[in-house]
Parts: sequence; structure tokens; C-alpha cells
Amino acid sequence: QVQLVESGGGLVQPGGSLRLSCAASGFTSDDYAIGWFRQAPGKEREGVSCISSSDGSIYYANSVKGRFTISRENAKNTVYLQMNSLKPEDTAVYYCAVGPPLRGIRLLRRLMTSSYDYWGQGTQVTVSS
Repeated sequence: QVQLVESGGGLVQPGGSLRLSCAASGFTSDDYAIGWFRQAPGKEREGVSCISSSDGSIYYANSVKGRFTISRENAKNTVYLQMNSLKPEDTAVYYCAVGPPLRGIRLLRRLMTSSYDYWGQGTQVTVSS
């Protein structure tokens, strides 16, 4: 059974940084996509970034390019999201999700929720002074 556990959320001032972690377990394959998504109150869940477990291919939403960095540590089955220069509009519950191999997901769908099969419970990130 696939399980995803996010951690690292919290309250941070504008301009600050946080690092989120997603610990994954229960996989039968070593080739999959892991994505980070977020959902602010009253808004739809949106894709933030994704990474391939096999070749390390990475994609970012335009809203976070240059500020967020996704990385993976395969030995620990863990994916990280380093978030710098945080803004109040980054406030949301952040989720990680796992889907099929990234190369099999069409480019325009790689940050879409419907491309992913398993989801974590989420971690709250609040950016406020």
C-alpha cells in the first residue's frame, strides 16, 4: 500500500524559507513521478512542481520558478520542496502525490491533479507577518 507523509510546514514571515519533505513507502516500482501541489482556501488544488524518480526530470509552475526547488533522495524514498522568498499568496495546504512514470505523462498534464494516483494528507504553510 502506497503511503505518502508530508512534513515541514509551518508559519513563516514573507521573504522567509521552508523545506517540505515527502516520505514515500509501499512502491512496487522505482520509476514514478512525484508532484507537489497546493490548495489555498476557496481555491482549486494546483500543481507546484514535479520530479521523476528515475531520471530526475523536473518541472515547475510559473508562479514558483526561481523561488522553489524540488529534489529527491532515492535512498530514503524522500522528495523535498525547498521554498525561498515566500509570499503571502504561497499560503496553502501543500500535498505530495505519486503517479506513473513522468515520461509517460504528457507535458501539459504533468502538474495536473488528475495525472496522480496517490496523495498524502498535506501540510499547512502559512506566510504572514
